[in-house]
This record gives sequence, C-alpha cells and structure tokens, in this order.
Amino acid sequence: MATFTKFNCFVEEVAEKKHDLGADTMKVLLTNTAPVAGDIQVDTVETPCKVEATSNAVEVAAGNGYTKGGNSAAISSSAQSGGLYKLVLADPATWTASGGTIGPFRYAVLYNETSGAGAARLLIGFWDYGSSITLQIGETFTADMDPTSGVLTIQ
Repeated sequence: MATFTKFNCFVEEVAEKKHDLGADTMKVLLTNTAPVAGDIQVDTVETPCKVEATSNAVEVAAGNGYTKGGNSAAISSSAQSGGLYKLVLADPATWTASGGTIGPFRYAVLYNETSGAGAARLLIGFWDYGSSITLQIGETFTADMDPTSGVLTIQ
C-alpha cells in the first residue's frame, strides 16, 4: 500500500473552513515529480496541471486514457464518532491505458476541485507508490482510498 502524506496547508485550511470534506468534489491526479508537504495549491488552468509552490510537480500528460485534472473520488462517508473524524472516499475511476502508455508516475495527489479558483485549487495530500509506474496499453491503475481506515482522520 502507498504511503499517504498530508500537505501542511491542509491543516490551516480545515481550521479556516476552506474545505467542506462532506460535500466538495475531491480529485486525484498523477505525477512523477515528488510533491512536498510545503506545496500550497494545484493549478488546474495550466496544461498539464501543476502542484505549486515548492515542488512544481507536473501532472502526467493527458491522453491514452488519462484525463487532465485526474479522476474524481466520491465521498463514501464524512463523519465523526467519539471525537474522531474520518473521511472515506471511494476509489477514483480506474485509469486504463489505450492507444498508448500512461505515465510514468509515482505519486497520486488528492486535491479539492470545488475550493479555490481554477489556478489555485486546495491540496489535501498525496500517496507515494515507491517507484515509477508506466501503464502499457490495456493495463489499469486505481488509487486505493482505503475504505476501512479512510483517507484521513482528525482528532
């Protein structure tokens, strides 16, 4: 399983009511450049999209089964119990390479498509898959959102 790292800005943005984790649209994009916790936004106006501030991680090229901006990850549950909040997202649609390869990519970046302007979408976190992946024609990839533990918890 990939390692999840939250972006530092996410903590402040939650406290300042910039995310509505129970209603906003969450998306996952793929990149082969390592994001860093100090990144602050994703520019979805640029082609390809770019995670900005420190890493300037550029999204993989659109085409061959990959759509600019990545895939949506629907909210399965957003609730707290006994003071522990847990966000559970459904896995985003599977990427299937067709007509060419997708990648390489190593990181899946979770961001809030609803919040901020197109050039400044808010970041949540990213998964590191440990090594670069290139999907050959017919191969698939799905970012696992962990339906048991959830994407993140807040206590």
